[in-house]
Amino acid sequence: MAQEQKQPRKSSETEEAPQDVTETDVAERKEALDDDVDAILDEIDDVLETNAEDFVKSFIQKGGE
Repeated sequence: MAQEQKQPRKSSETEEAPQDVTETDVAERKEALDDDVDAILDEIDDVLETNAEDFVKSFIQKGGE
């Protein structure tokens, strides 16, 4: 039995955005995500600075765990 491979068809209604606009959108999105990640990491650092001992103690196994 021969297997058929189907090629995806491009719709004539599909709008293609200019490459530079897409790259700009991607760059803006990346910058926003980078800022969000930095903010989360800063918050984690603050928590660890104030509660480092409690944080470490929460991971210590207690009998039978």
